[in-house]
Amino acid sequence: MAEAEVGYDVPARPGMTLAEVATPCLLVDLDALDANIGRMARIARDAGLALRPHGKMHKTAEIAHRQIAAGAVGLCCQKVSEAEAFIRAGVTDVLVSNEVRGAAKVDRLARLAGLARIGVCVDDPDALPELVAAVARHGTALDVLVELDIGAGRCGVTTPQATVALASAIAGAEGLTFAGIQAYQGNMQHLPTYAERTAAAEQAHAILRAALQALDAAGLPARTVTGGGTGSFPAEIASGLYTELQCGSYALMDADYGRIEDAAGGRLDSGFA
Repeated sequence: MAEAEVGYDVPARPGMTLAEVATPCLLVDLDALDANIGRMARIARDAGLALRPHGKMHKTAEIAHRQIAAGAVGLCCQKVSEAEAFIRAGVTDVLVSNEVRGAAKVDRLARLAGLARIGVCVDDPDALPELVAAVARHGTALDVLVELDIGAGRCGVTTPQATVALASAIAGAEGLTFAGIQAYQGNMQHLPTYAERTAAAEQAHAILRAALQALDAAGLPARTVTGGGTGSFPAEIASGLYTELQCGSYALMDADYGRIEDAAGGRLDSGFA
């Protein structure tokens, strides 16, 4: 096999100097990366929460394995093809933190569940028959979380009653397990002031709290409540509602977080490289 050509196949080869690297390319400071990975792992651990980093941020198996080695329970991703890439690279616990519809994608997801633990989100009971048929076809099983809209207005059920009804339907479906609640408020991640993010978090968590109380009253407690992000994880921790954080940007850090205010009036990215 011919050697990879620098500037076409690869930006550089091991041992090259920085001046020899063909640009544009992504350069990662491994010391900074590992420091960020370790810091978020410690934050989650000290709070008594699981950490499931969002793999859409890096889409890189090597970074995923570094996160898991530091204590992450697995990864999130946004679509079936991302899940498959991570699973083929050896990740054994993946949550597709999104809805999956369409026969081909659902079939692919059910097949992957024979290779790793797979979770997926649902916000419509009409999605369940397709999931049930697919896992029956492949002899697999899926963890299914109810997606709750806590303010983003993107997807998810919107009332405690709808949450309970969908959770009950999942729990009664062959091959599916009601695994909990997906509660992510993406809109508040980049609100510039601490006061704005706090207000958005309070509104989001009031919606989540009502849904969890309704599930408890119905005898369907959510064993997992997952969500949160690099821009809001202190609020998710402080709420006492979550069992798992989905922060992603912290590993390489989003430059925008440098303009966002933390509780002390400093930079939100303070302490991350």
